[in-house]
Amino acid sequence: MNQPRFNALEIETPEGITFEYLLASPLVRCMALAIDYLTIATLFLIISALIEILGWISVDIATAFYIIFYFALSIGYFLILEFGWKGKTIGKKLFNLKVMDSRGFRLRLDQVVMRNLLRFVDSLPLFYCLGGVVSLINRRSQRLGDIIAGTVVVRAPDREIPKLSEISDTGYNSFSEHPRMEALLRERVSPIQANLALQALQRRDSLEPMARIKLFADLAAHFKALVIFPGDSADILTDEQYVKNCVESIFRGAK
Repeated sequence: MNQPRFNALEIETPEGITFEYLLASPLVRCMALAIDYLTIATLFLIISALIEILGWISVDIATAFYIIFYFALSIGYFLILEFGWKGKTIGKKLFNLKVMDSRGFRLRLDQVVMRNLLRFVDSLPLFYCLGGVVSLINRRSQRLGDIIAGTVVVRAPDREIPKLSEISDTGYNSFSEHPRMEALLRERVSPIQANLALQALQRRDSLEPMARIKLFADLAAHFKALVIFPGDSADILTDEQYVKNCVESIFRGAK
């Protein structure tokens, strides 16, 4: 892995292709976090109004609900959104940020849990002081939770889904007849693998014939190992067309 720039994360694949991700600065992360806490506070106020009704029955029960709901919301908000929304929260979405694995692999649930359970450490002594100082001196702008979980926060502006005309002579994708299999493919493929296949399709005309055949044979074999599409939609396809279908299916559901 090569990192010549302070504000960028570069990940090199075994095939020698390098992907660069711009790291989110501590200031932007702080602004996104402020939006997230404002969202949490708003939700808490709404639910608190309902919990107050319990106070008419028992003040102790109402107090217990306040405490339980506060901790469940403050931690669960980040856990649920970051894992279920591809590394994003409402604040991160507004500032085009996302959490990702520092090696480019798919973000795992245990990583999301770890980085969020350590928020209380990063917030010491007040207002994320410790986490802010660590992210300022860390090359990847990681707070303690990110360092231990092996995650980074990067800038992730929405990318336009590539047009089929840019990667194939035909716009028909037989895999679209099997949406559940497409969803499974999107779940199992990593961002690096998807971008590698996309770049291969975009650059295929510049490849030597034998190198082109071998590259798409390897890519097709990799995708087939992840998901097996029914024979009627896959058996008659060339390796290159198979990869094209996979790429279109992945990027069509990327947002």
